[in-house]
Amino acid sequence: MKILKLLSLSFVASMMFSCAREYSNATGWEYNNPNNGGFQKFPFLDQETGPGLVLVEGGTFTMGRSEQDVMFDNNNRPARVTVSSFYMDQTEVTNFHWLEYLYWINRVYGETYPMVYKNALPDTLCWRSPLAFNEKYVDYYLRHPAYREYPVVGVSWLQVNDFCKWRTDRVNEYIMIREGIMEPNLGQNNADVFDTEAYLAGQYGAEEGKEGTVRNLQNLDPSKANGKTLGKRIVRMEDGILLPRYRLPTEAEWEFASYGLIGNLDPNSEVIRERKLYPWNGHWVRMDEGNFQGEIRANFVRGRGDYMGVAGHLNDGADVTAPVTAYWPNDYGLYNMAGNVSEWVMDVYRPLTSEDFDEFRPFRGNVFKTKQLNNAGEIDQKIGAVMYDVHGLKEYVNEFERIRFQRISAKQHDLTDTLIPTGIKMQIQSRNSSKTVTGSSPDPVYESRRVKASKKASTNANPDDSTQVAVLDPGKDEVELDLLSQINVLLDSAVSLKNQKFDLEASELVENEIINGLFADALREGIDYEYDYEIITILRQGFASYIINTPGKLKYRNVVEEENIGRLNYRKSDYIDYLDGDLESSIFYNSDDVKNQISQGQRDANLIMYQNEFESNYLDGSEFKGSGSTSWPSTMISDRARVYKGGSWKDRAYWLVGSNRRYLDEEKSTATIGFRCAMDRVGSPTGLNYYGKKSKK
Repeated sequence: MKILKLLSLSFVASMMFSCAREYSNATGWEYNNPNNGGFQKFPFLDQETGPGLVLVEGGTFTMGRSEQDVMFDNNNRPARVTVSSFYMDQTEVTNFHWLEYLYWINRVYGETYPMVYKNALPDTLCWRSPLAFNEKYVDYYLRHPAYREYPVVGVSWLQVNDFCKWRTDRVNEYIMIREGIMEPNLGQNNADVFDTEAYLAGQYGAEEGKEGTVRNLQNLDPSKANGKTLGKRIVRMEDGILLPRYRLPTEAEWEFASYGLIGNLDPNSEVIRERKLYPWNGHWVRMDEGNFQGEIRANFVRGRGDYMGVAGHLNDGADVTAPVTAYWPNDYGLYNMAGNVSEWVMDVYRPLTSEDFDEFRPFRGNVFKTKQLNNAGEIDQKIGAVMYDVHGLKEYVNEFERIRFQRISAKQHDLTDTLIPTGIKMQIQSRNSSKTVTGSSPDPVYESRRVKASKKASTNANPDDSTQVAVLDPGKDEVELDLLSQINVLLDSAVSLKNQKFDLEASELVENEIINGLFADALREGIDYEYDYEIITILRQGFASYIINTPGKLKYRNVVEEENIGRLNYRKSDYIDYLDGDLESSIFYNSDDVKNQISQGQRDANLIMYQNEFESNYLDGSEFKGSGSTSWPSTMISDRARVYKGGSWKDRAYWLVGSNRRYLDEEKSTATIGFRCAMDRVGSPTGLNYYGKKSKK
């Protein structure tokens, strides 16, 4: 049944005071009557289907390995689970959707916070390959209208989550305008943007009873009335007007939706005739029915070097990606759940997730948060500036400095060193033919670039007379390394503030002292010295990747164990490492020293397995080493490794199988991974009057 449009305010108002009165069957008091206290029951029919979404009716299925494990990953034990009903995008998110997002971001934040726009840009260089000529896609794939309805790629897991948040707010803003509750506010910018959570907390637009872009609903609470005139109130969650959040689907949801098992259910039974490998029936990838017999069902690599078939009869009709509505949808009406692009899901990757997840709505990656309160116990004011991941920035600059230093230090080589291969010695000698070939031989391209003329008065002449004396300016590399050193000092201060829970102050230091301070000063100095400061451009782009929140949104923090004393279901905030068995699974499983350090609070037990390369410190910040001189751990899997599902235009048919899973760091992107959004289904899993329909059968 098509979900009905929400009732207009005028109709709602007439319903409130109509003759059809409604009473509580718990207390007998009348609803929607200011004379009886004004407790309000807002008319509600069913959840509205958000733009682009289709309903995926949930149920039970066998999640996990359904094909031979030819990769020998051993990461996908079959298990029976249940998925609730939810909504999912009918197609992958397109380039045009992303361009709409970029336009809005640039219009709202571009002038004041250009870094926010930079952070939202896809990596168009993801198409490049050392041994392929793909510049056509680098230049045109995102923006040319010929690719308008193709899936967006080059977007990281972090970027697509930002898109989901933005989409939530824009859809709810549209609903508020459509229902006459708000006037369009096209001049909004920075902290004035409409944010669903901030609005529900009373931190957007006009205050109650104040005229403005927000028209507010009539408040039936008599204590808020001005004489005989009733007051105003904002829309509440209880009204059912605003939609739940857009988000990524979980791995279980995506896998369940991809199969479309609802089409394999025998009528009036719970028997599913056939378990699927793909979104279609059968163990083959061609159509086997009707006029389309033999046609390829999806966009993938059919064989070695065969990306689209033979001219005159292309097998899948696409060299790279294809339009998002190409090929046949599955039984839920979802397109390209196999092939075209792989798709991000919410989950953190763990090889043994299927061994220890919940059977109901399984998911790994929970980090529970709560709204930040001020000293009065009220919801804190929304963010007024860009918030940065300062720890991530510190790690990024350290890695940047390491690579930069190694590249710059390579300008000098001791050619008498027997460890330098002969070929490299010959290259150095060819670059430095006029230099000595013994001892240290600098590469002239890295030497100081400019000799500055300076006037120096002679002691034996008229003071007005002067001679030109050559003064060697600092080399570009020397200046750049000094700049990186200054950035590190400031980031150390920001990290210290962050560790003391001064999150806003830490981000303001980055914005004011580094981006608008040090970077701007360095550019001015670069003009004076005639240096090409490409390092600033690179660093600005890198810093943009570590924006974690933008102006206009509420402040959130991770929950702490102290506020959950007495709970039986959970205590801490971060459950990414939950049930990993870290100590027992690591090389330190029999180390008494490590166990004592954990017991004494020196070392975190969760920092032993599945980490990234930068986690090599005690809880007090001091560095430590693992076995010998090697920092732990030795795995490539980290808490930032996110799952992506489905095959792509660049994969063989093996990866089209819905149960197969792979992972990639949440900050990375490729030309083969896109995404689609999902949304929770609230209320009945099937729609209106489910039990009434069941009773008539």
